[in-house]
Parts: sequence; structure tokens; C-alpha cells
Amino acid sequence: MLRHLSGLPISLIEKTRLFLTRDALHLWGIDDNQGCAMSLRTLLLTATAGLALATQALAFEPLTIIDQGSFSAGGTVTTQPGTFDNRRPMDTAGQTFHGDHAYASYQVPEAPRSLPLLLWHGAFQSGKSWETTADGREGFQTLMLRHHFPVYIIDQPRRGRAGNSAVAAEVSPMAFDQLYFDMFRIGQWPAYFDGVQFDASEETLDEFMRSVTPNTGAFDPEVVSEGVSALVDRIGPSILITHSQAGGPGWLTAIKNPGVRAVISYEPGSGFVFPESDLPDPMSGAAGTLEPVAISDADFDKLTQIPILVYYGDNIPEEPTNLFGLDNWRTRLAMARLWVDAINARGGDATLVHLPEVGVTGNTHFIFSDLNNGQIAEMAATWIEEKGLGDPAQ
Repeated sequence: MLRHLSGLPISLIEKTRLFLTRDALHLWGIDDNQGCAMSLRTLLLTATAGLALATQALAFEPLTIIDQGSFSAGGTVTTQPGTFDNRRPMDTAGQTFHGDHAYASYQVPEAPRSLPLLLWHGAFQSGKSWETTADGREGFQTLMLRHHFPVYIIDQPRRGRAGNSAVAAEVSPMAFDQLYFDMFRIGQWPAYFDGVQFDASEETLDEFMRSVTPNTGAFDPEVVSEGVSALVDRIGPSILITHSQAGGPGWLTAIKNPGVRAVISYEPGSGFVFPESDLPDPMSGAAGTLEPVAISDADFDKLTQIPILVYYGDNIPEEPTNLFGLDNWRTRLAMARLWVDAINARGGDATLVHLPEVGVTGNTHFIFSDLNNGQIAEMAATWIEEKGLGDPAQ
């Protein structure tokens, strides 16, 4: 059983109890006689600082984890022609290759709910998206653990800790930091949006940019959805929470696997699936053309069998603009509205929440890690409970 206390070791808290005592003087290397020479001001300042640390630590309830681990699921194994020769191990003849699997790390809190959450990152990202925020606050993983959900963090095939791609790809450094700043709606480089829910310090931006990670093979919605479906097979019935690029493969995973009992999607960016009998028109903008993805009517109808919640953040223009990073999300929000309408027209249960329309402002593309992520986590947990999916495990 693990105990976490705001990232501070318990030993630090114990030491603060020694301030203003004889033990404290010895802790600082001062004997009783020398202690008299220490100014009262110095003593009080030191004690105040120590007690402040303890107070900060104790402001957070301890989080008890009863189980944790990690594993891979799905993927392929290929064998090279020939026979393996132990004397020539650098020759690939007869050797095997494991690749295109998905990876998950997980934690289970005390008194867990019955359905775990599977947190699936977006483009240029890995499972790190859901961990500690760039400015050092508790990430969505920890917040949902505090809501007593078991949490599984995914690295999709050909990304992060599932990087053993079965297809070759060239990984080259790409100087795109300013593109990300604009595309993720932190602002328009170099200016931050007024009221943006993102800490504007240089340290935070530096940490955020270091979360970027490349594909190790071509992004393939079928490959990644197969990998995540294999995770669901191993985990059991689950709630899928997707971000950005994972939106499209998330729908495919829910279609393939009835173990997906609900989907929450934060700013799905592509892969909007529609019944082939009722496709909307493509949408063009400064970032290119967004095409709907045709699937069979039967597969689309599977999405009407589960509750779905879609969120979009702030600073998305209503009218076309030549600003690439902003217009990109204008078309995606518009397509998402059509997609939700198509689900509901067939008897489904899909909801789109554009946060500014409900009074929640300033959110970036990374809604779940923004400064108000505690509020965002509370909204997600409340919706899950309203759908009757938040019961405690038996």
C-alpha cells in the first residue's frame, strides 16, 4: 500500500514537528548554550518556513493505492525466414520481432469504483499527458484516482513505451514548438490568450514542450484501435477517455469492443466516423480539409448503444480565419456537432459541451491538464455517475 502526500516525503513533515524544541536545536547543530545566541527573529523565520511546508503537505488528503502495475497487450509477432544461428546472433534469419502492441500502466485506489478509466493521449503525446501537469500540479490521473476510479494510462502502438513499430519510419527533429503553442490554443505566439487556463511561466512552457514525442511508425487508426481493444479485453469493462487524435480510434475501439461502456472525448481532432449512407460534406479551412470517415451503418449504430460526452475548450473562432492553429479547431468543432447530431438522430446518447457556453472559460486544447483541471475532473466524474456508471466495485 502506497501513501503519497503532495509529493513531500513524510520525513520532512516529521522534522517540522521539531521546530522550537530542544531537538530542533540539535537538528540544526546548535547546543543549548549556543541556542541562546540565535536571534529570536531567525528562529521564528525558520520555524515559520518549516511549518508552512508541513501545512502545504497536509492540505492534501493522503492517496492510498492498493494495486499498481503495467503491461502490454495486442500487437504482432513476425518471424524472419531461415534458421537462427547462435554463433551469428546479428543475422536476423529465423529471429522474431514483437511490435505494434499497446502499453498501459495502472493504479487502483482504495475503495475503487467498478469501471476503470482508460486515458488515451493525442498526437505528439504519450501517457505523460495525464500525469503531473507542466506546472507541477496533480494531473488528471491523480484527480480521478481521488474520485476512486481505477486509472489506466495508455501509450498507443508506435508511440512512447509502445514504440516497437512493425513498420519502418524516419524520426527527425522538427522545430514545431511555435506551431504547438498556436495549435494547442495556449495563445498566438508569442502572446498568451487573456485568461488562458495555462501557467505563463517560462518553466511551465519548457516542461510542456518536453512532453512532445514522435511516432515511431506511421499513425494507423486500425493498428492503434486494435491495440487498445486488446487492452480492454485484458482489463474488462471500462470507460474510455480520449484526447485529440485518439478521438477517431476511440470510436473504432468502442465499435470493435463491447467492453467499452462509455466514452469521454476531449477535443477529438479527426476520424469522425459517419454512416456511409449519410455522410456530411468535407469542411475546409486554413488548416486544410477535414473529411468525414465512412463506416457501415451497422457499425455506426453500435455507437448509439453507449453514452458519449465530447468537450471543447475556449478560443475557437466561429468564423473562418487565416490563422492555422485557430481555424483548425473551428472546423473540428463544427464537424463534432454534426457527429453528435448523427448519433442522437439514431437514438443514441451523445452530448457536446463547448465549455465557454456553460461559463467555463480559458481552456486550451489540453482541457484536462489546464489550471482548472480539478473542475474538469469533477465534471467528468459527475457525468459518469449520472449515467449510472460510477458504482463502487463489489
